[in-house]
Amino acid sequence: MNLKLRMALGLLLGVILGLTLSTSFNAFAEREAGNDVEALPLEELRAFSDVYMRIKKDYVEPVDDTTLIENAIRGMLSGLDPHSTYLNQREFQDLQIGTSGEFGGLGIEVGMEDGFVKVIAPIDDTPAVRAGVQAGDLIIRLDETPVKGLSLNDAVNIMRGPKGTSITLTIVREGMDKPLRITIVRDVIRVKSVRSEVLEPGFAYVRITNFQSKTAQGLVEELGKLQSEAGLKGLVLDLRNNPGGVLNGAVGVSDAFLDGGLIVYTEGRVADAAMRYNASRGDLLKGAPMVVLVNEGSASASEIVAGALQDHRRAVIMGSRTFGKGSVQTILPLSAETALKLTTARYYTPNGRSIQAEGIEPDIRLERMTVAEGETDPALRPVKEADLSGHLQNGKAPPEGEAPAEGEAPAEGTEKAKPKDDRPSLAKRDYQIYEALNLLKGLHLLQAKR
Repeated sequence: MNLKLRMALGLLLGVILGLTLSTSFNAFAEREAGNDVEALPLEELRAFSDVYMRIKKDYVEPVDDTTLIENAIRGMLSGLDPHSTYLNQREFQDLQIGTSGEFGGLGIEVGMEDGFVKVIAPIDDTPAVRAGVQAGDLIIRLDETPVKGLSLNDAVNIMRGPKGTSITLTIVREGMDKPLRITIVRDVIRVKSVRSEVLEPGFAYVRITNFQSKTAQGLVEELGKLQSEAGLKGLVLDLRNNPGGVLNGAVGVSDAFLDGGLIVYTEGRVADAAMRYNASRGDLLKGAPMVVLVNEGSASASEIVAGALQDHRRAVIMGSRTFGKGSVQTILPLSAETALKLTTARYYTPNGRSIQAEGIEPDIRLERMTVAEGETDPALRPVKEADLSGHLQNGKAPPEGEAPAEGEAPAEGTEKAKPKDDRPSLAKRDYQIYEALNLLKGLHLLQAKR
């Protein structure tokens, strides 16, 4: 480092420390006056400036100031929880594009665990699904680049690329003796978040892959088509492997099925973090029975919907315990091109349950089953929020003395009858949809008798 640069940096750090010292004295004075003001940590800032100067002077290769400061910010946020992060220009743009439902890449929702990339959920109708990537897969190598040592943003940037180019993922999957090598051809991911299908006359299926800004509108349109085609006696709502998305999308979907009442509320340290979202009057299904399918890949906004419908006893929740991401991330712009994604609150179901690191326990447990054997598959055990390093704690204990719902499915390992061959086409391909349809028919008959 030349003398002028050293003098400039020294002067800059001196100004920072001088301002820090002045602010600290003011903060102490205000605290003595009875105001709850945090003092800036002078000693820790001195240590930071010492490390900064040591790196600038002694590191084996030159490092520019922008890189050092950005890395320091990322490190500060990474020590909080897995969902707080710094967004540079490209990442900020990707976030904005993602909420609109179109982005480039492989089509997987990922998180970081112990230095490796974990697949939270593959997105329907994307290259990752077609290549066989599954929720819970651990990605250890991207082409020939080891994942260990990369940040999540670095790994995501490697996985993204121009349409038509390929990447080979080396994956560790529970139950497999050796790693899998899966080659995926990148594509532009255009996600239609809502799709539907008639299972049988009067009984329909709606799948929500993720929650975007227009998901609620898409749901209303699909329900309108289903009503006009055959009328609706009951609905299966599939939220399995739905990683979440826009909060307003989850609120809108819940509102479609609730006739008023609280949907979700949030609590945080600052007043702006306290929010309450209520449903308007009017249920689009007019009280027709519902079954909601969830699994370990159902996270965040999916859990808001499942929790709201469960607390209002509007739907039967079927499947396995959900992921458990019950925290709210707020995008705080730092400039026109960069921002912080900061965890600012926890959200709670209408009955006051915190889902953070706990998830939604289904009313009826129904584990995934293999097609060939008709038995629960022990090989796939997807990662959950509680498994993530540094995850936010629950914050509020669940209600005491809560009894299991009546009609709960037998414990894992209990034998079940195999589906018949005359199932509807979609249910024939998916055992859980088949069971949900059978339950839906029973609920309809019971409702009709009442």
